[in-house]
Amino acid sequence: MTDADQESARPRRRRRRKEARPAEIIEAGLQEFAEHGFAAAKLDDVARRAEIAKGTIYLYFKNKEALFEAAVRSRIVPFFGSVEQMADAYPGSSADLLRTIIPQIYATVFGSDRQVLIRIILTEGARFPELSEFYHREVISKGRRLLERIIRRGVERGEFHDNAVADLPIILVAPAILAFVWKMILDRFDPIATERFAAAHADLVLEGLMKAPSGGDAGPSDGR
Repeated sequence: MTDADQESARPRRRRRRKEARPAEIIEAGLQEFAEHGFAAAKLDDVARRAEIAKGTIYLYFKNKEALFEAAVRSRIVPFFGSVEQMADAYPGSSADLLRTIIPQIYATVFGSDRQVLIRIILTEGARFPELSEFYHREVISKGRRLLERIIRRGVERGEFHDNAVADLPIILVAPAILAFVWKMILDRFDPIATERFAAAHADLVLEGLMKAPSGGDAGPSDGR
């Protein structure tokens, strides 16, 4: 490589480094949140982990809250987009669709650093209501709309009961929340297998939703 080629390559490397920097800062922030939680995390330490000056963080994120929000957007929000696309194109039954999605939820939560963000909302959300409000808007509301679409799909196809679960489909995530809390607090004493828990979750949900194969209405009553 000539001297001219080397000089030309340096700006390209610097440009790639600049483009990658927000992701590097988010990664460092997740590491800091994982170790210290949100309240005790410091941007000075995030900068140290990312091997940048603290001032560089402010070029991309105005404060620690903005860094947390960016982490949620990069780690959790895209999951809903991918599941929506799959649900729109899914050719099978609504029960099979749920049996496909529920294990993906567990893999998304337990198989990555996303659990750090959820843990912060569960343990520190009351202290930082602006984070809880953001999480509800960007994650919970989108998840609820997605579940409503899937349950309504099953009801309209005659596969699911139009019962209390269909009215409040957010109840379907309750076992996943239990599993997360269990993993966070009790798993060291009484471990559970995530895959088996996900399978049991699907069985429990579908027991309350599915109509009998004949099309009869043999499932649980909603009391209406």
